[in-house]
Amino acid sequence: MAGKVKAKKSLDSVEKILQLVKNSLDDGKAEDVIVIDLEGKSSIASYMIVASGNSNRHVASLAENLQLKLKENGCLSIAEGLEKADWVLVDAYDVIIHIFRPEVREFYSLEKMWSAVKPR
Repeated sequence: MAGKVKAKKSLDSVEKILQLVKNSLDDGKAEDVIVIDLEGKSSIASYMIVASGNSNRHVASLAENLQLKLKENGCLSIAEGLEKADWVLVDAYDVIIHIFRPEVREFYSLEKMWSAVKPR
């Protein structure tokens, strides 16, 4: 993701992307979805979402369907990790989504890294 050009979207636009992502994860039966508000706390994105799928196939399916929904709504995204699907990162620029298998999520404890940032 190095060198990507990040054009800030309006807050209304970011909120729409956030809702689209949450709906897609909910439709796909993602587990333990956590939204972390990064506004004013990090320049990498406005929001980070962490979710779990119950298998590699579920993780890959969640990520692929999410990218399809984003594309259908005119939002650019980049995904990494689809090959193994233990941990897939979907970067929708102002919203970053991490989808893990539960044991991988527990091992990396990504939420703890952001513990100073209160979940939304």
